Amino acid sequence: MKKNIFLFILCFTTLSQVQAQEWFTNMEDAKTRATLEEKIIVLVFQGSDWCAPCIKLNKEIFESKTFRLYAENHFIMVQADFPKRKKNALTPELQSHNNALAERYNKRGIFPLVVVLNEGGAVLGETGYLKTTPEKYILELENLTK
Repeated sequence: MKKNIFLFILCFTTLSQVQAQEWFTNMEDAKTRATLEEKIIVLVFQGSDWCAPCIKLNKEIFESKTFRLYAENHFIMVQADFPKRKKNALTPELQSHNNALAERYNKRGIFPLVVVLNEGGAVLGETGYLKTTPEKYILELENLTK
C-alpha cells in the first residue's frame, strides 16, 4: 500500500513538473540563468486580468504543450504583469520591478509586448499577439534572435 502511494506521488510530481513552465519575475535572476544555460530571454509584458490579447496569447501559445516543451530547452521566460484588479495586485516590490522593466523595455505601454533579449538584456527584437500556431510563434521568436 505504501509503495502504491509513493508511486502515485512520484508520478503526480513528475507530471506536474512536465506541465509547469518556469516563469521568472526577476530580470536579474533571469539574466543569470540565461547566461548559465546559454538561452535567450523572452520578456512578456501583459495585463493578465484585463488585456484580451494578453489572455489569448497566454492560452493559445504560452500554455500550449508545444510551446512549453520548446521554451523549457531554448528560452528563459520572464513575466512583467500589470494587473488592474485589486485582488490580483502585485507586491509593491514586484510592481516597482515591473515598472522599471517597462521604463526600459516598454516605453510605449504596449500590451501584450514580447521582447526577445540576449543573456545580457540587450533587445534582439519584439513582437506581440499573433493569431497563429505555437509552432509558428516559436519560429517568430527564433527569427528575432538572428
